[in-house]
Amino acid sequence: MKIRSILLNLAVALIALIVLFPLVWMASVSFMPTGEAATFPPPLVPSRWTLEHYQDLFLNQGMGRYLWNSFALATLATILALSFTVPAGYAFAKLKFAGRERLFQFLVAALVVPAQIGTLPLFLMLKGMGLVNTYAGALVPWLASIFGLFLVRQYALSIPDEMLEAARIDGASEGQIFRRIVLPTLQPIIVTLGLFVFLGSWNDFLWPLIVLTDQSNYTLPVALAALSREHVQDVELMMAGAVVTVAPVLILFLALQRYYIRGMLAGSVKG
Repeated sequence: MKIRSILLNLAVALIALIVLFPLVWMASVSFMPTGEAATFPPPLVPSRWTLEHYQDLFLNQGMGRYLWNSFALATLATILALSFTVPAGYAFAKLKFAGRERLFQFLVAALVVPAQIGTLPLFLMLKGMGLVNTYAGALVPWLASIFGLFLVRQYALSIPDEMLEAARIDGASEGQIFRRIVLPTLQPIIVTLGLFVFLGSWNDFLWPLIVLTDQSNYTLPVALAALSREHVQDVELMMAGAVVTVAPVLILFLALQRYYIRGMLAGSVKG
């Protein structure tokens, strides 16, 4: 049994090493002098550590602007998504209204439809409204998520009906019940959904590429793709840009990992 445990731990460590190695090498290359990563065999650590590529990104390439664009859009997308999705998920779980079950079944069935199918109609609608090349247009796809609605509903089903009825008997309004009972109970799934939306918005490439035509409005993924066309041979600069793109969301995920795991486990077992 001890040998089996050791072998299992070694296998897990090997898998973790395989997964983490590209990230570690990416960070290492970003500190290498220009051209060093293009040598063969490629070095694992820099011969001379330098911050010149990060300085170039922020002083000459406008990376600070793109970083702010991504942060602002991802934060607003998260706030808006939670504002719409959490009340809707609770309503589908605990409030009775005509056609509730059929509407929910229709929404869940829509999950199988690829999001890319709606890209062109959505773009044409936003163009008619004058929202192309605006942050408002970039935020529209994040206003509501069927998957997020499903997550919140499944978690909200665990709230005892007796607790809600007791609050109503005591004279609490539906708004008070939602703020004082439902929101604290839904905290793990709210954090989980917020993390999903923030990461999805931060990493989104296709929609910002389509709707944001002005370079000053680019998000980090779009700006990094545009930068790669001009500096395709500068591997170290590209890796520095990748580190700037990945590091904030990686830190955020690690900080909220406990809530994320709780929310996913709880949401997966509610009927």
